[in-house]
Amino acid sequence: MGKIGIFFGSDTGNTRKAAKKIHKKLGDAADAPVNVNKASADDLLKYDALILGTPTLGDGELPGLTAGAQAESWEEFLPQLQGKDFSGKTVALFGLGDQEGYGHEFVDALFFIYDVLVEGGATIVGAWPTDGYSFSASKAVVDDQFVGLALDEDNQSDQSDERIDAWLELIKPALLGE
Repeated sequence: MGKIGIFFGSDTGNTRKAAKKIHKKLGDAADAPVNVNKASADDLLKYDALILGTPTLGDGELPGLTAGAQAESWEEFLPQLQGKDFSGKTVALFGLGDQEGYGHEFVDALFFIYDVLVEGGATIVGAWPTDGYSFSASKAVVDDQFVGLALDEDNQSDQSDERIDAWLELIKPALLGE
């Protein structure tokens, strides 16, 4: 398999920072992270392995202009992926949210990306346990686990590096075809 593509949407910059940390930890196995507002669907489709990241904004929304983001993001980009063939692609997801301030919609935006990719035939890896988080609801919980890594830079930033390391160990074999 070739390199891993890392794509993210961001508003405040925390998701970009997480994407950069992930890239640094993967080293030469991954290309530099790209903001989805500078990407096309074809940019994603050229990879067999992808890591996609998003924050959750507003009322459990994807980042984008109607959610109050400063620039276009996943809200505007995700429709480009609908109907695309992701069979044979292995995808890992990570999302940022605020479990204390928005515990009723914690990392909801992850689910919207997950849903489009599953519909397109992608193999999703990297489900993450809900243990250690305090939230009341999340669309991103499927089969009692988050559909990807959940990070909370507002309340648990001290746990982010450890969570990223553990998650990468979990997903690397699938993403690298090992």
